[in-house]
Amino acid sequence: MDLFDKITQSMGGPLGQHQKWSHGYFSFPRLEGEIGAHMQFNGKEHLVWSLNNYLGLANHPEVREADAQGAADFGLAYPMGARMMSGNSIHHENLEQELAAFVGKQDAFLLNYGYQGMLSIIDSLVGRNDVIVYDAESHACIIDGLRLHVGKRFVYQHNDIESCEKQLQRATKLTEQSGGGILLITEGVFGMSGVQGDLKAIIALKQKYNFRILVDDAHGFGTMGKTGAGTHEEQDCIDGVDVYFATFAKSMAGIGAFVAADKQVVDYLRYNMRSQIFAKSLPMPMVMGIKKRFELLKSQPQLREKLWLIVNTLQNGLKERGFNIGNTNTMVTPVFLEGDLNEATALTRDLRENYGIFCSIVIYPVIPKGLILLRLIPTAAHSLEDVQRTLDAYSEMGEKLKAGYYKKNKMAVTQ
Repeated sequence: MDLFDKITQSMGGPLGQHQKWSHGYFSFPRLEGEIGAHMQFNGKEHLVWSLNNYLGLANHPEVREADAQGAADFGLAYPMGARMMSGNSIHHENLEQELAAFVGKQDAFLLNYGYQGMLSIIDSLVGRNDVIVYDAESHACIIDGLRLHVGKRFVYQHNDIESCEKQLQRATKLTEQSGGGILLITEGVFGMSGVQGDLKAIIALKQKYNFRILVDDAHGFGTMGKTGAGTHEEQDCIDGVDVYFATFAKSMAGIGAFVAADKQVVDYLRYNMRSQIFAKSLPMPMVMGIKKRFELLKSQPQLREKLWLIVNTLQNGLKERGFNIGNTNTMVTPVFLEGDLNEATALTRDLRENYGIFCSIVIYPVIPKGLILLRLIPTAAHSLEDVQRTLDAYSEMGEKLKAGYYKKNKMAVTQ
């Protein structure tokens, strides 16, 4: 068989098989204009609930100024090379120290990208004799990191502590024979369901089992906890988290990430993470921009307060109208509806074309067949008027769905 036969036959999987009719509208849509709650889509204004701009910093005037000044002062190429060889700077190091102190760890290491950073953290920490225990709903970057692991791995049912303990028991038996260690991986905030990982309960298992815990807190950093330090602060278990990871792509509206832990662990990662050793350093304009974002995160708690005002108003309004938003206890707001693929595309198109509401649609295989997930991401850039407009639109959409309107009116997208 020719290597490219699979491309013409299946386009590689469940996402690719829909590309002919979904591209440019449901997948790879083009949102244009200034980043914010209101943007242009298909030439019309839309109220957007799909951007991980939690604190509304993407277009904050001080952030825009810092980004521009960083580019003017240093250019986009500086520093040139990987951190270990020629890409280090005092600004990188200062930001690392500030981040470490904020999340309650001894040291931190800046990463040029979050996704590849998580892969490389996992690859660096575990070897052939080590065992990984992980949550069933872990993000794709964690799953891809697991694929690099040549040793054993055990998955536990999502946020199920009893299941987690059973897998720790299995892992313990194996490591007693192999002489390896155990790494447990979970998320602080699960980005699809909005549920917090039960960090405190997992950490309590350390009293019975010898393992280390790595937390991916991409959505929790900047949003959770009394200071925004993360989900481990929210659950009052900062010391129990051994390795803390977060990205700048959510609350900080930027690019890059960091990992924080005891100094010895961070030093080990600095010298063993292949994605950083063999890749260019985080460019200076982004470093300077992240420093400004971080300063605002810490000095303007009203941004986080505004975020939670929008979150609570939206989520309470949806529940009052009878919508199922699952068990979310964070900003992420999933709306679960019953319906098939045709209904999912029809109602999403209806929301966009007739109500000017843009939100992300999730269907099988990400969620079970027969369900539709509309994922709303509230931000500090939204207003209470935006919330009311959305609630009114969802109420009408929900009634249409119950009445079978979207079965009769497929509103197919034509390219």
